[in-house]
Amino acid sequence: MDYFNSGLELTCFRCGKKDIGNISCPNGHYVCDECHGKGLFDTVKDYVLTSKSVDAFEISEYLMELKVVPMLGCENAWIAAGALMAALKNEGTARITDEQIVEALNRTKKQAIGGYCGLTGVCGIAPAIGACFSVVLGAACSKDRETAAAMSVVVRILGTIAKETGPCCCKNFVRKSLIEAVKMVKEHIGVILPLATENIVCKHHDRHPHGCRKEKCSYFGKV
Repeated sequence: MDYFNSGLELTCFRCGKKDIGNISCPNGHYVCDECHGKGLFDTVKDYVLTSKSVDAFEISEYLMELKVVPMLGCENAWIAAGALMAALKNEGTARITDEQIVEALNRTKKQAIGGYCGLTGVCGIAPAIGACFSVVLGAACSKDRETAAAMSVVVRILGTIAKETGPCCCKNFVRKSLIEAVKMVKEHIGVILPLATENIVCKHHDRHPHGCRKEKCSYFGKV
């Protein structure tokens, strides 16, 4: 992939829309955010709405294994938000509704933008987890503690992700963020969700366009 310090006017290879973008393939092909992973939003939404698992890691790993899910991209942020909300709903204590799950996903889709982990320092998984807490806690611009809690969640997620860069990896970021999110669910919502009960061995290291971090990543293993 080619990354540009300044945005260029690019034409989407799929839909033909002109856009200002910072990323293209070495052959100059550009795919807009609308076309990137097109159709996957509904795939993620439909799965998390029907899942019965209380394990956010089980849900997210299943979705990340789907061949249609790109290695990198904010489709992984949708997975993080959906997995956490589905686990909360299925655990039962917080009385999460399907409408709240969809709301968290819609908020995530608006703010999670591919490549902005580097362009602004905000990986889309951070607002994804923040959206979950905002929906559950009822945070809003006019609120006090609820909004402060949602903001503190985002800060902690970003701090967690920042320790895992070089290069960025959405799969790693989802896993590390969910570990931190499950801890904060207990702190802010009073619900205990399962942490990863077994060592996750990543199967995606050969797919990374920038090269896997390998031994620097706690999920690396030869499979």
